[in-house]
Amino acid sequence: MAPSYINNKNPKYLEIDGKFYSGILIIDYYREYSDIIFKNLINTNVNMNISMFYEKQDTYKTIKDLTYFIGNVGVDLKSGNQNREDIDIAAYTYNDAKYIRKEMQVNNEELYFLYTYINIISENEKEVDRNLNKIEGILQACGMMTKKANFREEQIYFSCLPLMINNKDIKGISRRNILGNGLISTYPFISSSIYDEDGIFVGTNIYNNSMILVDRFNKEKYKNANMCIFGTSGAGKSFYTKLLILRYRIYGLEQYIIDPEREYTKICESLDGICIKLGSTSNSYINILDIREDSIEEEKGFLTTKIGKLRGFFSLVFGDLDEENVAILEEKLIEIYKEKGITFDDESLYKIINNNRIFKKSKDMPILEDLYNACGKDEKTIFFKRKLYPFIFGSLKFLNNYTNVELENKIIVADIYELGEENLKYGMYIFTDLFWDKIKKDRNKNKAIYLDEIWRLIGVTSNKFVASFIYKIFKTIRKYGGSAVAITQDVSDLFSLDNGAYGKSILNNSSIKSFFSLEEENILVLEQYANISEKEKIEIKSLKRGESLMFIGDNHILARIESSEEERKVIS
Repeated sequence: MAPSYINNKNPKYLEIDGKFYSGILIIDYYREYSDIIFKNLINTNVNMNISMFYEKQDTYKTIKDLTYFIGNVGVDLKSGNQNREDIDIAAYTYNDAKYIRKEMQVNNEELYFLYTYINIISENEKEVDRNLNKIEGILQACGMMTKKANFREEQIYFSCLPLMINNKDIKGISRRNILGNGLISTYPFISSSIYDEDGIFVGTNIYNNSMILVDRFNKEKYKNANMCIFGTSGAGKSFYTKLLILRYRIYGLEQYIIDPEREYTKICESLDGICIKLGSTSNSYINILDIREDSIEEEKGFLTTKIGKLRGFFSLVFGDLDEENVAILEEKLIEIYKEKGITFDDESLYKIINNNRIFKKSKDMPILEDLYNACGKDEKTIFFKRKLYPFIFGSLKFLNNYTNVELENKIIVADIYELGEENLKYGMYIFTDLFWDKIKKDRNKNKAIYLDEIWRLIGVTSNKFVASFIYKIFKTIRKYGGSAVAITQDVSDLFSLDNGAYGKSILNNSSIKSFFSLEEENILVLEQYANISEKEKIEIKSLKRGESLMFIGDNHILARIESSEEERKVIS
């Protein structure tokens, strides 16, 4: 508003408070455009102000002047020498004038004068010249003729301030005719940028350095709060995920993370979260047969809901079962719950203590050993008993215990690293089931579940019961105020089950997708299931560490993930 000094002695730029301002006038355009004129200009990272003035002309006077002009030029064209140097220019002008008059008379178009000025802001004199040449090159490549505003820097500076000053010293050279329908091509607000008012800062647009702030819980803008984060090892997807966890922690969001690679332990400690380690050396136990008060589904009872979930878990243990074996397994499950006094009557899940109606605890539930013993009594279920042996007496016997973990915290990390490659799927399913019940507890609170290496649950190593459960979470979590985040580096494995049906469903049920650098093989797989263009395929392959192609709603943005030094310390 009130600079300390202005130096206007140099004809090529103004110097104001250590900044250098230099202007460009656009003096001519292509006669016809089929695209947004300034699209390439706005997507640059050069700091500039662009000012456009539209002056509506009097329709009656314009038609009168055009008619007079057409008559005079028409006579010249008929009687003049056809070998004149300017005969072609005169013919073009004559035809343009007739076209404009027809549009105004027949289609009720209006004529405007268009003036476009660009003021480039630089840090030093060398940068001034470099940025001027860069912008002029972009404009000329788009079919525009330009002129530097030498000796008119002050005038163009004022014309680019929000003061409605179209200085008369520069109007004459930059004025061009444009019809009303042509104004569409000058529309300036076409840059792919996201700035949600209550969003968290994600990073910056690679092309124009604009900030990207995303509020994925904005129900009016996004159909859901789900996310997909894909990227090869070392591309930056884990750092980005931790950054989201850290920033949403400040918002007070409840967050549950399934961690198969022991990547989130440090950030959990830094944010005073709870880390539950499941494995042979841990004293933390979770009973897969627990029925929790939060677990009930709409229009379903507690036991009905639980048996449906257990079909998914035991399909991982026993493999694909035919309908007969599924029925036999269900019979045994009903039997062991009945022994604990739990039936399809929901009231059986409650007991009266000191005249208070209290939901039964984990100690009141069956454990895997109860199922093992029940299966041993029947020849038809001997196969089940053998498969359950490792869970009772072998390497997985830590799963045969009553739940003893604390679950009241804003951040809970499920560390299943000790389970090993073959058994990770069990831990992932157990915690997904547990966290899903937590998410359904209060619809008025926003919360998120992060499924790292999700391909293990919906890929070829899984089965349709488990994959259907995960798909159900992505499809219905929105109504519980939740967000499901799918993270993987193995894109091809994600789409390996049932011809990619479950992977595609999760991708389609995620409003926000972040693609970090991927290998050629994974890009080709992704192309089959995501709406990516040829140009975007090349971009994904050439992304640097910490860069991502983001699909945010209908916007496709190349983003650079940004973090502060303090955030990097917490994360790493």
